[in-house]
Amino acid sequence: MSLDAVATALGQVGLTLVAIAFMVAVLEGGLYLLLVRILRYRNAVPIMLVAPAAVGLTVLIVYPLLWELNVSFTKMSLRNFGDPGFLGLSRGWFVGFENYTQVFKDPVLKLTGFWQLLGQTVLWTASNVTLHVLGGLALALLLHRRMRGKGIYRALIVLPWAIPQVIALLVWRTEFNFEFGAVNQLLGLAGIEPVRWLSDPFWNFLAMIITNVWLGIPFMMVIILGGLQSISADYYEAAEMDGASSSQAFRHITLPLLRPVLTPAIILGTVWTFNNINVPFFINPNELETSDILVTAIFRQAFQYNRYGDAAAFAFVVFLLLLVFTIVYIRFTGSLKGAYE
Repeated sequence: MSLDAVATALGQVGLTLVAIAFMVAVLEGGLYLLLVRILRYRNAVPIMLVAPAAVGLTVLIVYPLLWELNVSFTKMSLRNFGDPGFLGLSRGWFVGFENYTQVFKDPVLKLTGFWQLLGQTVLWTASNVTLHVLGGLALALLLHRRMRGKGIYRALIVLPWAIPQVIALLVWRTEFNFEFGAVNQLLGLAGIEPVRWLSDPFWNFLAMIITNVWLGIPFMMVIILGGLQSISADYYEAAEMDGASSSQAFRHITLPLLRPVLTPAIILGTVWTFNNINVPFFINPNELETSDILVTAIFRQAFQYNRYGDAAAFAFVVFLLLLVFTIVYIRFTGSLKGAYE
């Protein structure tokens, strides 16, 4: 790229930033005149502080979602490519709810349908989140004790989370190589035959779980460790004076007081794992459909099969699944009860 092109690009970025700053200033000035000078509204300051973020979210999130919803009712694809307009009516691309019904009836990938992908995704999410929580809880309990070099251990455990995920996944894919990977070499030292991690359906799915557990445990450990440090030692001293064992103290003190921390962490972990495209994409280089999950299937529909209308409808089905899960989980755990009382 020439220097003139770089200068032109930087100039365009600068003009964009100036335009955004001008629009924010106009928005804040208008709100000030309306809410403070004219209406004299008591909560004018909070509204003025939230307004730029609300506008930004509307532009960056709400508008793309509405556009994708519009595309989901059309037969937009590589053959029918262009601006669909409103529901594709002007181009004759409108198909109603056909894309949504095809998600459940026709194969989403070449051979695999929605229900098999949903089962693989649920298995993938449940196994990963369970191991994340258990592993993070175990490490947090160990690091919560008094020990020498605690800071070094914490830094080493957080390291997988700090490494750029794409780099870490490329390294893991190399380590799972059948002939030269370190994993099979270690198994060979133990007298175990090498495993086809990247080509066998079962072992490839297990390799994905191993990689994601390695990536996800540090996050859970940090969250749970923060929750443990917020629990007062007075509770444990009182329990010890009453003759409670360590397991009873853990069950009746630690776990209940960790619930406000664990609930949002589990929700975030579930949503992130459910939508984790990086690990299944990089650790499945042979594109085994038995290792695909819902989000990788959406990616393949949109950018490999170029079926944009189908992919948009599929994406909204996945969005509704996650929305239902979040609502049910919050109601079941009562994690937001304190926010409304």
